[in-house]
Amino acid sequence: MAVVEATITEACKAAGRTREELTLVAVSKTYPASDVRLLASLGVRNVGENRDQEASAKARECADLGLTWHFIGQLQTNKVRSVVGYADVVHSVDRPRLVTALSHEAVRAGREITCLVQVALDDDPGRGGVVPAQVTTLADAVAEAGGIRLGGVMAVAPLGQEPGRAFARLREIAEAVRADHPEAVVISAGMSGDLAEAVANGATHLRVGTALLGRRKPFVR
Repeated sequence: MAVVEATITEACKAAGRTREELTLVAVSKTYPASDVRLLASLGVRNVGENRDQEASAKARECADLGLTWHFIGQLQTNKVRSVVGYADVVHSVDRPRLVTALSHEAVRAGREITCLVQVALDDDPGRGGVVPAQVTTLADAVAEAGGIRLGGVMAVAPLGQEPGRAFARLREIAEAVRADHPEAVVISAGMSGDLAEAVANGATHLRVGTALLGRRKPFVR
């Protein structure tokens, strides 16, 4: 934890930013609820998960900790009701049908869920996201829907490409979204291997797993 904090602080210093501008989202996928409790004891308040089955169980086990839960994986509409039950932020909104489903379930549950539009910065459909040209249209749909609020944008740096260049593009897209929706200030970008580049390009939320908890075990169904 101390090493990650030092890395973020150094990245902020290099970018002329303050540590308070960044939210660390600890990604605990494949690790048990006991590790979430350990992270919470070290000051972590935001936890990210990318599989509903695993996330919902951990959220129940850690309900007493008052954590903010972030759903960061690709989300199928048949999992939306479950995810809305515990997630405070959904980072992976990438299609109108998902906006409709999230809005419906959030209204039904009497909750307000913060939604980020996931931007596809490469040509790999398996990683999710909407193409840059369609981001503002999808952002408008989120902003107009009940039960959810537009928080901003999210992206994963393309494999094999310079992350700094990708995050600079994401920053431009985020600025275009904010032109119409000033409250949409979140830029979710940067993981263990590229958080410095993300900080340099305006990221507000860093999704860090490996640097906190080590190399992940393969997921077995």
